[in-house]
Amino acid sequence: MSDGVETLEFQAEARQLLQLMVHSIYSNKDVFLRELISNASDALDKLRLESLVDKDLSADTSDLHIEIEADKDARTLTVRDNGIGMARDEVVRLIGTIAKSGTAEMLRKLRESSDAAASQELIGQFGVGFYATFMVADKVTLLTRRAGQSGGTRWESTGEGTYSIEEVEDAPQGTSVTLHLKPVDTEDNLHDYTAEWTIREIVKRYSDFISWPIRMTVGKPGEDGETTREEQTLNSMKALWARSRDEVDEAEYKEFYRHVAHDWADPLETIHMRGEGTFEYEALLFVPSHAPLDLFSPQGRRGVQLYVKRVFIMDDCDALMPNYLRFVKGVVDAHDLSLNISREILQQDRQIRAVRRRLVKKVLATLKDMPAESYRTFWTEFGAVVKEGLLEDPDNTETLLELVRAASTHDPAEPTTLRAYVERMRDGQTEIYYATGENRATIENSPHLEAFRAKGYEVLILTDPVDEVWVERVGAYDGKTLRSVAKGQVDLETEEEKEKAEAERQEYADLLTFLGGALADSVKEVRLSTRLTTSPACVVGDAHDMTPTLEKMYRAMGQEVPQVKRILELNPAHPLVTGLRKAHGEGGDTAALTETAELLYGMALLAEGGELADPARFTRILADRLARSL
Repeated sequence: MSDGVETLEFQAEARQLLQLMVHSIYSNKDVFLRELISNASDALDKLRLESLVDKDLSADTSDLHIEIEADKDARTLTVRDNGIGMARDEVVRLIGTIAKSGTAEMLRKLRESSDAAASQELIGQFGVGFYATFMVADKVTLLTRRAGQSGGTRWESTGEGTYSIEEVEDAPQGTSVTLHLKPVDTEDNLHDYTAEWTIREIVKRYSDFISWPIRMTVGKPGEDGETTREEQTLNSMKALWARSRDEVDEAEYKEFYRHVAHDWADPLETIHMRGEGTFEYEALLFVPSHAPLDLFSPQGRRGVQLYVKRVFIMDDCDALMPNYLRFVKGVVDAHDLSLNISREILQQDRQIRAVRRRLVKKVLATLKDMPAESYRTFWTEFGAVVKEGLLEDPDNTETLLELVRAASTHDPAEPTTLRAYVERMRDGQTEIYYATGENRATIENSPHLEAFRAKGYEVLILTDPVDEVWVERVGAYDGKTLRSVAKGQVDLETEEEKEKAEAERQEYADLLTFLGGALADSVKEVRLSTRLTTSPACVVGDAHDMTPTLEKMYRAMGQEVPQVKRILELNPAHPLVTGLRKAHGEGGDTAALTETAELLYGMALLAEGGELADPARFTRILADRLARSL
């Protein structure tokens, strides 16, 4: 002890942590200010609570606030609060040592991390936010006085392994932390933390919704050219999610949505909810009215913003919202998480997973209850994304199926629900028929729909790429199998029609055998069709085969898949097919019959919107045939 100043050593683990911080393991050094403001906010919260519990507490609570003071000449930055403060033993216990369990594990993770951006997320996780100050400061001075006590404490350290502590008489209530800043070094991400715009930007990003005013005295140009000084509040303090719904008007919701979503339009729906019990949180979520340009981009924004006690933690927190709801914007404010908890731990946290489940159920319930006109807009913008949930979220499959809207042959303009389709099903119909393709016009003109249209069966028209996958994965709705009109055998015939079809198969047996051999490189089978009424032929897949569109999707993603041969179906009532049977029966030119078979197969491919393997050969054969007909 010398002149009342005592020099002490940091706890061993604290010393190691300081060394790691001083040597710039973190790329985002701005978080130091967030940590100091968060600590100050906690101190103000504690003073307010203690003053309510202890009526005899001698403390000034008339103007609780946080103050930031920057001195460019001295290169110091001070964060000051008039909160609960600390006694000397608290300073030693809370700052001179790290009393939190798990610090050794944190140090191990820091040393092993090769990703600076990932490692900086660990700040705050083990209650070591104050130590972040040594990333930007050569020396840190803390002056504090606990509310209700007369004497204060000054703590000071350069982060080299020791700190000094002394008692002082004239300390104001609360705590001030003064940073003697390192020189600016843009290459090392050390910014000028005395610059007003830098401080404003950090406060706006991380601490805008802290419930206490964050004040700073700033320069303001006067009319006579003189610069005057005035105190300004840097944060909005408008944490709408912490207020009850009846305390917030629609205009405030819209303004907040534009702030978090960076959108010019109003939201389609607002979801304001509160979770209570073992894990408390508030959430303010929005469903946009239009899809962002990066909705399907891998680099697009994902998830909502995460706050802890109004302190911003991370953008795009995908642990709280599944990928198929990535269009949802907003804020989730958790009460019981550590500051800046890492993404890895979020993914594994049991409470976070429970919150995610509640948020998803609330969003899906809100979508289900939307007014018809609003939902029509929503589905047009985001329907393709929501259907991804049928692949990703088996727990909510039934709810998602109720949300699905699809075009159908029932109405040329109005999409249908699966429930409405089932209610319109014909007597004896046990399957829900659907057709997939690039657009409605191609599907409606496809030969696959001819028999369904002729017999009055409704067919769903699915044109999104994800439709190729989810219908296969889900398989059924309300006990009714989802059945592609372009795959497998179609059973729409009466007993009389079945008897007639069997007789025709006998008549066409020789021709089918010939065509199967002639087209063996392209198709696995040639058979008579029960789904054609006007077209001569169509190409279909086996019941469990991959569709051509799905093949293309996999190849576009760089995945090689074996080419699937399909089945050529012929319409026995079409003049071209009957003529072909007659020519073959009369022993016609085999080469000419083979070319006719190629043309027939090519036309069937083109009719469904497919691609020819050899367009040049097809057009050459067609041109020769046309020339001979003139």
